[in-house]
Amino acid sequence: MTSRTQPASSGEYTGEQAPGQAPYHPGGASPAHGLPISHNGHGELHETMRRIAANVERVLVGKPEVVRVALVTLLAEGHLLVEDVPGVGKTSLAKALARSIDCTVSRIQFTPDLLPSDVTGVSIYNRQTGGFEFRPGPVFANIVVGDEINRASPKTQSALLECMEEKQVTVDTTTYRLDDPFMVIATQNPIEMEGTYALPEAQRDRFTARVSIGYPDQQAELAMVDEHSGHDPLADLQPVSDAATLHRLIQQVRGVHIAPDVRKYAVDLVAATRQVPEIRLGASPRATLQLVRSARAQAALSGRDFVVPDDLHAVAVPVLAHRLVLTTEAHAARRSATDVVRAVLHRVPVPQGGHPQTAGRR
Repeated sequence: MTSRTQPASSGEYTGEQAPGQAPYHPGGASPAHGLPISHNGHGELHETMRRIAANVERVLVGKPEVVRVALVTLLAEGHLLVEDVPGVGKTSLAKALARSIDCTVSRIQFTPDLLPSDVTGVSIYNRQTGGFEFRPGPVFANIVVGDEINRASPKTQSALLECMEEKQVTVDTTTYRLDDPFMVIATQNPIEMEGTYALPEAQRDRFTARVSIGYPDQQAELAMVDEHSGHDPLADLQPVSDAATLHRLIQQVRGVHIAPDVRKYAVDLVAATRQVPEIRLGASPRATLQLVRSARAQAALSGRDFVVPDDLHAVAVPVLAHRLVLTTEAHAARRSATDVVRAVLHRVPVPQGGHPQTAGRR
């Protein structure tokens, strides 16, 4: 299924500045025309991401912002939670992104009877050798698609905690490293809650970003009917990149510079979520790290080798909103976590920095 994001339901932030504050332009440069990462690296990153985005948008028509967040999460070495009502393309997004990369892909259908060993693997006794042999589970892949993750029990959900945070699996006191790169793309339906288990805060915090796709507008839905009613575009998707290339691009993103004042701005944004009266649980220090990593990826996609506050604004809602726990009063007032993050972005002063090349590089 395909659709177009509705601003009211997608939770995407447009990068607007706080009232009365000028955009952060290092050395007078426009954020849209920053310094290139490098002539070769910049071109390779943009061309690879362009091909992946075009591939995904063949399946998810009219969803550039959702695809952007997915690519940012991929480059930030994170995990993506796709949360929305049935039939809007959650699983299609996950499958399209996975098939666009020529690497190992596995899919797990989460159900109430799924066991942790069905995810991580199990040791089986071998009569010929007289010992136990480990049989890897579906989590041993570069891209792991977890469909309807909230339908499995908390015991099974917790099997992903070590995998997502440390990229390893421990079974019977033996630790096995997961493939690199490694990304979990999980989907869940927040409406049909009967027979489901809400993700605990500890697991939600391990997802770098959350996106909501939303219902399509009339034009996008008509295009979907015309293009997809008699043909499944997923069946024709071919890989446009591979694991080695993706690993190389991730290394480039790690080198994107973030100046001290921008780093402090990221810390201030996350700290501000812990002081809002409507919030019972604010964003964690892990959220700060994920915000900075996502901002680096956003800067790289924008063609720059340095981060500006606009990059933090572009990823703040997808990275922070799903980690916040609102108070009962906030729910009664129909306030959302997205509203709170946007209010924080408007309230925290934006730094006015100098040219990034004059600052000490990390």
